[in-house]
Amino acid sequence: MAAFLLGAVLLIVQPQIVPSRPVINSNAETSSQSVQRELLKKTSQKNDFKENIHSNGSCQQLPQTIIIGVRKGGTRALLEMLSLHPDIAAAESEVHFFDWEDHYRNGLQWYIHQMPFSYPHQITVEKTPAYFTSPKVPERVYNMNQSMRLLLILRDPSERVLSDYTQVFYNHMQKHKPYPSIEQFLIKNGELNVDYKAINRSLYYIHMQNWLKYFPLDHIHIVDGDKLIKDPFPEIEKVERFLKLSPQINASNFYFNKTKGFYCLRDSGRERCLHESKGRAHPQVDTRLLEKLQEYFHEPNKKFFELVGRTFDWH
Repeated sequence: MAAFLLGAVLLIVQPQIVPSRPVINSNAETSSQSVQRELLKKTSQKNDFKENIHSNGSCQQLPQTIIIGVRKGGTRALLEMLSLHPDIAAAESEVHFFDWEDHYRNGLQWYIHQMPFSYPHQITVEKTPAYFTSPKVPERVYNMNQSMRLLLILRDPSERVLSDYTQVFYNHMQKHKPYPSIEQFLIKNGELNVDYKAINRSLYYIHMQNWLKYFPLDHIHIVDGDKLIKDPFPEIEKVERFLKLSPQINASNFYFNKTKGFYCLRDSGRERCLHESKGRAHPQVDTRLLEKLQEYFHEPNKKFFELVGRTFDWH
């Protein structure tokens, strides 16, 4: 009887949940199945689930799509643009369920409670840029839903490094805390500091290999972050097709704001731009140092292009 009730509740919560079947080795399979069983036990609490249903027919459900990254690649812009579609229900905050242990231990029921209320015809989306570079996340997402459709937005690796630094720099400035120059991070003993975390995050092929252990390439749509900035509509059209959404977002939903220097959104007569923290000017970097950074990424970029069967206009 208990097994029947568990199955019924899971079916109602989210039909896409599937049994754990990691693809690496038997030890990993045993471990993953154990973790999944614990998650499902927490999900089966009937009283908690009742709180997820609204009287208007909407409910909180597990996401069918996750924007997995990359940090400073344009994930917020992508989410805001995708939210223009009436069939998208997006979580406002970064959830960090799969990469933060304190959150992951709370189980799937907790995860559901972080999602927006949505109607049956809508796709629930959450975005956490740290997922892409976290080694443990792909298996955990796979354990929850093998058919998950993933969105990954990338930009020129060198530019992403500078944006990464810029964000941390301004965070320190707002707290009136000193922060070293970018040269102090990029150079170590006269050479490029390849141990700098911002550089590691831009080694896309390493992180992509980890995701491809669990998900086929046709389940991961790569958004060109550089093109999204310059001409967002064509990139969003591709996302609509990938998610099998009806074409609802139009070129008229975007307008270029000359003051801010990037595209803003127009929705039902309302105009809105991304937060002022987006699109900040990068620090001035010595040309030779920038060339050294771009040269370092040449081979990793080539490996990534071969891995995904696609090239990008990166230095």
